[in-house]
Amino acid sequence: MELPSSLTTRMHYQHKSLVDLIDGLNEEQFRREVIPGKWSVFENIVHLQTYQHVFIDRINQLLKGTNPTFPSYSAEADPAFHENCTKTSREIMHDLLTTRKEITSGLLNLPEADFSKTAVHPAFGQLNLNMWMNFFLLHEAHHLFTIFKLAATLKKEID
Repeated sequence: MELPSSLTTRMHYQHKSLVDLIDGLNEEQFRREVIPGKWSVFENIVHLQTYQHVFIDRINQLLKGTNPTFPSYSAEADPAFHENCTKTSREIMHDLLTTRKEITSGLLNLPEADFSKTAVHPAFGQLNLNMWMNFFLLHEAHHLFTIFKLAATLKKEID
């Protein structure tokens, strides 16, 4: 099973749009809660950065070939998310970009047989590795769109 170019391209490049989305925001804007009770731009980015590490762990379990079942992930219940929220924007962005490079390299160099291995998602059922990659990328895209909307609101304040 050859990986579709839609997966490989998004794994390599989708996250890089983040740099353009946040361009022009200062640190105060970056961390400001635009919508009361909702995450800031920074918290959305920390979630993406933290979840990459969760994704790595889950993929490693999937690759063992035992069809594991994963619980729902909640950033609010993840101590790593809260710890990462105390870090600087630079630290978070560096880790996000570095970790993504490692994820992409690792996934795209797996033997073809590994892409048929599965794990169970609590809402979507049994997914093979290709579908897990799609889930990861679609989840990321959702947060990128959220960041786009928040950043646009913040940038309108500057004008």
